Amino acid sequence: MQTRSGGFFFAVQSFLEVNRMRIPTLLLAALLLSPLPCRGEETYGYPIAGAYEATLLGTPTELRSQLPPKVRTRTLLLQLNSEEKPPVFFYDNGLRCTFAYQKKKAPLVFVIGPTGASDQSSTAMSLLKALYHAGCHVITIPSTTHPNFIISGSQSHVPGDLATDASDLYRVMESAWKEVEGDVEASAFYLIGTSLGGVQAPFVARLDEERRIFNFRKVLMINPPVSLYNAVVRIDSLLNGVPEGPGREGAFFNRMLDKFTDFYSYGNFVAINDDFLYAVYQERLFSREEAGGLIAISFRINSAGMIFTSDVMTNSGYVVPKNRVLSSNDALSDYFLVCTHLSFLQYFNEYLYPHLRKTRPELSKEEFIASLSLKTLDRYLRGNRKFGIMTNANDFLLAPDELLYLQELFGERAIVYPRGGHLGNVQYRENMARVVDFFTKD
Repeated sequence: MQTRSGGFFFAVQSFLEVNRMRIPTLLLAALLLSPLPCRGEETYGYPIAGAYEATLLGTPTELRSQLPPKVRTRTLLLQLNSEEKPPVFFYDNGLRCTFAYQKKKAPLVFVIGPTGASDQSSTAMSLLKALYHAGCHVITIPSTTHPNFIISGSQSHVPGDLATDASDLYRVMESAWKEVEGDVEASAFYLIGTSLGGVQAPFVARLDEERRIFNFRKVLMINPPVSLYNAVVRIDSLLNGVPEGPGREGAFFNRMLDKFTDFYSYGNFVAINDDFLYAVYQERLFSREEAGGLIAISFRINSAGMIFTSDVMTNSGYVVPKNRVLSSNDALSDYFLVCTHLSFLQYFNEYLYPHLRKTRPELSKEEFIASLSLKTLDRYLRGNRKFGIMTNANDFLLAPDELLYLQELFGERAIVYPRGGHLGNVQYRENMARVVDFFTKD
């Protein structure tokens, strides 16, 4: 084992808390690893055509919204779980949320991020700034798959069941609101989720219909998958297209890292930033299959932190031997490497589903997979005017029939952009303006 410190996975996750899969994240990871209101093609200005490339590169800086450089914020540290934490997680001192607040009565928007995102991921902070600039209070919440949430926000410490995750998120929102309600006035409550957060948002909203704490007036879903199971299987399958093939992710990534390093060395670059990444795209430095492979590896790295954290918190013995108490002095890099070689299907079949069967022995695998779909909320979402959705025609997490399903389900409440991949265009100025309009205009 090479790396010491109980904060290793958290440190990795902190760097990898992707609002989208960014190449700097992957570079860092390599070091650590060794009928529709659809925008027309001709009028939509987002420039990156490829789905994988858009997902990796995001939005060029000059095409992003102008956001306020400073926002009045404070960090909320929520104490939700009373149980003693394993020593290896000594650094976790509560669930972190970021709260941006107005000095006057205003709507309050909760933001739920995508897989692996912290409360301060770049997409979360962009949404926070845009909505704050529009006059809203905003609270950003870590993804249910982020180690901080698994340790301090989840009651089961096992993410992946939409109903359970929604219950955990709702508990966090209640706690966050109690923390701040004496300091601010909220005129209404709104909810926005991206990717995984996008599919979780309606489950949270439906729960709120029962508990009536917030009475969400508007809920916006950005790039949600229709089926969470189908989406992650698609991401896993992206590794099948790389020349090295599945199981040789390290060799593939080292080769890609060499490409980037050479390009950086011979180019006139001063930093690995958005300008560098856009130059990489313009040079066609990687193929479509390689771009897909990079996305899959980024997902694996995020999943690794999730699996390790959950395994330690539940003492399941899946990766770390059962009853092995890890301390802050134990090296963790070998566990990390093992976790990066676990696919989502392995997590689902060997860990998540067996965990649920302990309390719900009658639950079949088919029933559980079906429960991970927006289609289970069809009757609730159909015609419900408080919901809106924004997605992209080339979001590779959606099969063609799933995109058609979303268009049919939401009708005029769906905005489908012609390109942007998965979350690649969230920070594009037109997209961000429409997000703000959704919450500020009737």
